[in-house]
Amino acid sequence: MDTPTEVLHRVFGYDSFRAGQQEIIEHVVAGGDALVLMPTGGGKSLCYQIPALVRPGVGVVVSPLIALMQDQVDALTALGVRAGFLNSTQDFAERQQVESAFLAGELDLLYLAPERLRVEATVRLLAKGEISVFAIDEAHCVSQWGHDFRPDYLALSELRELWPEVPRIALTATATPATHAEISSRLGLDGARHFVASFDRPNIQYRIAPKSEPKRQLLEFLRTEHQGDAGIVYCMSRASVEKIAAFLVDNGVDAVPYHAGLDSRTRAAHQAQFLREEGLVVVATIAFGMGIDKPDVRFVAHLDLPKSVEGYYQETGRAGRDGLPATAWMAYGLQDVVQQRKLLTEGDEAHRRRQALHLDAMLALCETVGCRRVMLLDYFGQQGSEPCGNCDTCQAPPESWDGTVPAQKVLSAVLRLKRERRQKFGVGQIVDILLGKQTAKVLQHGHESLTVFGVGTELGNAEWHGVVRQLLAQGLLAVEADYGALVLTDASGDVLRGQRQVPLRRDAPRPLRAKTAAAAKSRPAAELPQEAAPVFERLRAWRAATAKEQGVPAYVIFHDSTLREIATLAPSTLEELATVNGVGENKLAKYGEQVLEALTA
Repeated sequence: MDTPTEVLHRVFGYDSFRAGQQEIIEHVVAGGDALVLMPTGGGKSLCYQIPALVRPGVGVVVSPLIALMQDQVDALTALGVRAGFLNSTQDFAERQQVESAFLAGELDLLYLAPERLRVEATVRLLAKGEISVFAIDEAHCVSQWGHDFRPDYLALSELRELWPEVPRIALTATATPATHAEISSRLGLDGARHFVASFDRPNIQYRIAPKSEPKRQLLEFLRTEHQGDAGIVYCMSRASVEKIAAFLVDNGVDAVPYHAGLDSRTRAAHQAQFLREEGLVVVATIAFGMGIDKPDVRFVAHLDLPKSVEGYYQETGRAGRDGLPATAWMAYGLQDVVQQRKLLTEGDEAHRRRQALHLDAMLALCETVGCRRVMLLDYFGQQGSEPCGNCDTCQAPPESWDGTVPAQKVLSAVLRLKRERRQKFGVGQIVDILLGKQTAKVLQHGHESLTVFGVGTELGNAEWHGVVRQLLAQGLLAVEADYGALVLTDASGDVLRGQRQVPLRRDAPRPLRAKTAAAAKSRPAAELPQEAAPVFERLRAWRAATAKEQGVPAYVIFHDSTLREIATLAPSTLEELATVNGVGENKLAKYGEQVLEALTA
């Protein structure tokens, strides 16, 4: 029986494990249960793939990612691993073929959607074979506190009862202490070993920009920093996805939409296109991205505020899986806060309370004057981190100022409208009153006679909108769901009575200095020696042609990091090529001669 290190080298082509992997793998190989919290790109997959290859039997991977199972199986097959999947996309003959291979012991790994385990026939099938390990991927889906709860995951606790001798490993890339505890409880893993890696992704630069014409801001961001790069743009609604995708295409950006309103064939085609082509931008709702293994996503952009820090972290984590520099960029403004606060009126009380806590944490991240990375890590229970020096608040620190008096003026305007006129209005009318604008609406309602009319001329229109945004973020104002009118909260009184100070953030006046488009486009080759850069591009061209011929994503052939190492070392023999990280036995046999030919072309 091979050791885990031997399998790592022979199959995957790596000489050493990443931090934390070896301890997890050896624990599961020895038959122990494990709960693993490790960031996207940290190497979670190896933590169950290697035990499945070392232990006798078939590793069963429970994954919600039906649309990606084929790509996951293709990637393993390219490594010489015998892998298959069972899900609702297959016809009877395809399922029968996989089931026969499982029973004959001709599989190393079998991927299942969680709902398959609720089908009695699937349970009977598994009972007839030998199972080496159960892996529960995207384990946060079992948690009500997580951002992607799925009821089918609740049934997975039964695996321990049905197969008590088979080790279980549950894995997720995102979990707060509350989510962590719930995953452990619901999956019956309280007695398992828990492995919590650092959530830091130092190669990702986190930036949140004040929202002003977000379409144009996005286009400028792409043109100046990520021209020709692959990336994901997240929007809240399907309509926004379609509009932004069309806008980008009209402005010369290769982009496609992805949302649940598209037919399944179109969604699958756009996802496959993103995985297989270089430089494509996907504009999507949060329905897109979980389990995407594409390593060279250079940016993730948000044009709408995520509902939780966990969701934001999971989505931004899809950038820079290869360890190269990547950007998590978001445009954030007053309407984002208004919209999300309005949504908090939906659902039962427990759900509303849960969502309010999620939103409060997300707003605090947006409004912080401190390091965003420190705040992210603190949210996931990783306290004591030093400022990163790489996020926007580190590079261009915003000021904090005493906004108590402006806050009192806003709250007073809301209060007087209610008391004196029995009226409620939205942000625009409140700001017009404070600025003393004699608009038609102000005159129609006689608001020019209010004592607060014109008391706010020390700030401009945009500054007042910023004040209101932050009062909403701090829970000192609320928004009515039906009409978006501003109303006071229980905390407003303390401010009005002068019993509470209101610190506010003043956004940095200057943006971060953007890289030029040319520099951004050449970034993958920029770290190479000058003579290796054209060799790297030649290898990429060979990989693209090979991937297209085989109908698989380019990274299934080799990652960029492997091609860069090949270009730098310039091996002249198969023996020398075998020393490169990411070149295992199967890939050496399959592609070795072609790589050497490309090097001498």
